[in-house]
Amino acid sequence: MASSLAAVGLALAAAGFAGRYAIQAMKQMEPQMKQALQSFPTTAFGGGFYRGGFEPKMNKREAALVLGVSPTANKNKIREAHRKLMILNHPDRVFSRVSQVDLRTSQQR
Repeated sequence: MASSLAAVGLALAAAGFAGRYAIQAMKQMEPQMKQALQSFPTTAFGGGFYRGGFEPKMNKREAALVLGVSPTANKNKIREAHRKLMILNHPDRVFSRVSQVDLRTSQQR
């Protein structure tokens, strides 16, 4: 009975020391973790999106810039890029209506 109580006590002490060591290690790694998280891209396309001045009627070049594809891309690439952007910019998420109109117009080109 006494030996089992001693074993439980040693196990609890070991768990306490291990937890203390883990917390101290996490505090030392915090700046490195913040730097690693900031290095991740903010969008699926890496560098953001095209913000440039659009003409009143969208042409193929502007549509390609909005979708992030080549102006000579095939229909499957255009559809996949449009699908990704629509999922990222779903109306249930906070997003401006002007950008949604640009996305719809670019998919029609």
